[in-house]
Amino acid sequence: MVNQVKKLAILGSTGSIGQQTLDIVRKFPDKFAVVGIACGHNTNLFIEQIKEFSPRLVHSVADISLPNHIQRASMEEIASRPDVHTVVVATTGKAGLRPTIAALKAGKTVAIANKEILVMAGKLLVNLAYKHNATILPIDSEHCAIWQCLEGEDAPVSRILLTASGGPFINWPPDKLAKVTASDALKHPTWKMGPKVTIDSATLFNKGLEVMEAHWIFEIPYERIEILIHRQSIVHSMVEFQDGSVKAQLSNPDMHLPIQYALFYPQRVSNDSISRIDFNKPQTLAFEPVVDGDFPCLQLALEAARKGGTYPAVLCAADEVAVELFLINSIRFTEIATIIEKTLSIHDSIINPTLDEIVLSDTWARETALKAARKEI
Repeated sequence: MVNQVKKLAILGSTGSIGQQTLDIVRKFPDKFAVVGIACGHNTNLFIEQIKEFSPRLVHSVADISLPNHIQRASMEEIASRPDVHTVVVATTGKAGLRPTIAALKAGKTVAIANKEILVMAGKLLVNLAYKHNATILPIDSEHCAIWQCLEGEDAPVSRILLTASGGPFINWPPDKLAKVTASDALKHPTWKMGPKVTIDSATLFNKGLEVMEAHWIFEIPYERIEILIHRQSIVHSMVEFQDGSVKAQLSNPDMHLPIQYALFYPQRVSNDSISRIDFNKPQTLAFEPVVDGDFPCLQLALEAARKGGTYPAVLCAADEVAVELFLINSIRFTEIATIIEKTLSIHDSIINPTLDEIVLSDTWARETALKAARKEI
């Protein structure tokens, strides 16, 4: 694909990752063409994107008027279209699961920014990629960092070190956390992200999901994946090899870089829109351990990872419900963990679930989490 135009399908085009993916397309119009896009409810922006990029296929939850030359399609149809080379999965929650499966079965390159689908069905997705000669590329900054550190290496890995900013409430006492508002939690100290991911970063829930992502993408046992607090968000992750050498990937906190790396892989290209670290200025890179008990959502995620089966799917669904309720001020910040814990505590897990069993577990978890929020369980 070096000298060819790479044709893209972007699922979740109006979200933070989707918009930044389109920024890369704008920057390199001779390298990419957008064949299909899909969005949820942000119809005004979606209509603007349709006018600008002229995709052949679109999918929208809302009913919108389309020009005659543009067709409506399901996300599965867009993701598996023969002329699409790379599918960017920039949705949140389970919405991207079936389209990702369709893309992998069609042998596509799938660039994934959606943590939940790898958590819900990591084993299933990895097996499909192997079976159909498809490729899974991580867009998350942490996993893109690990990917870059592993390039050209064949030595055994001792540890993967995932870095976390710690969010805006690190070291806050429980009584203060109970008073946190949605507005407070959406002010991430270093990253600009969508609301769901921003809240998950504040609880460090997202870091538990990233442990599971790393486990499936890089085939690393859970006991060799560690989390470090790194408030500057400059080192995006590190890999330690068996000889004690450690490789790290550093860059300013900007999601355009990992997106661009995935879209151009295996090439690296210059982009003057992406800022660079100025090493002529004093820099501080500090690392801290995660203190046990400070982030209950993280601990719940790690416990679900160790248990496996349908626990991770239930974990994701319960968190999605709880975060939505918090964002509309229906529950307190500290109740996010309570709802997840109650839902997991009464779940009867299936050890090796099928896709249908994963979806059923997701549905059950959403209903149960709502009951937990209403204090019915």
